[in-house]
Amino acid sequence: MYRTGSVILNRKTWKPLTNRTAEWIDERYEISEPLSKVLKKPVPKYALRWFYCLGGITAFLFVVQGVTGIMLAFYYKPTPEAAYASIQFIETQVRFGAAIRAIHHWAANGMIIMCTAHMLRVFIMGAYKNPREMNWVSGVLLLVLTLAFGFTGYLLPWDQRAFWATTVGSEIAGAVPIIGNLALVFLRVGWNVTGETLSRFYALHVIIIPLLTVTFMFAHFLMVRRQGVMRPL
Repeated sequence: MYRTGSVILNRKTWKPLTNRTAEWIDERYEISEPLSKVLKKPVPKYALRWFYCLGGITAFLFVVQGVTGIMLAFYYKPTPEAAYASIQFIETQVRFGAAIRAIHHWAANGMIIMCTAHMLRVFIMGAYKNPREMNWVSGVLLLVLTLAFGFTGYLLPWDQRAFWATTVGSEIAGAVPIIGNLALVFLRVGWNVTGETLSRFYALHVIIIPLLTVTFMFAHFLMVRRQGVMRPL
């Protein structure tokens, strides 16, 4: 009886697997303290209003875009011969494929709307002024990247609407003074929209633009975290 009670007293408290994993990592890399400084910073009451959440919603939609985009990339074929057929295969043969593509499509539109609304809120409230100038610059660059996501992704179905929309959009870029022709040739990989254009847009859409977006998002969030959210006017 005494030994049974001793075993019970000496038994360690059971912890969930996630807690044990976190403790195992922290014992080796000591990341809990720097993370706590970032994650446990109090949020001021005025920042709990809904219009302060527009940037966070944009970031959430970016994650949704990443997850659904990876799912679509498993089946999409970025070649002129197979691109359209692969989209049809995703929508008709892949389980939940049509739903995943619809989520990707509407999340892209939502990301553009939320990012634009966030920028308008920042501008109206004067949150671009000293000492937040670089926050504004990084935000503008993120808006440009968000629009670039939409533009490069629009061609990927490789149908008539995508072809002519890209033709018109790239011609608008070509009308820019001085660098117009250079931009046109860079986007189209030549003077016309061809299969090479599709490959270029796919690389931009799934590699270059996401890497740039993650980089500027990290810098943007870091500056917001250090400087705090601006008080309302």
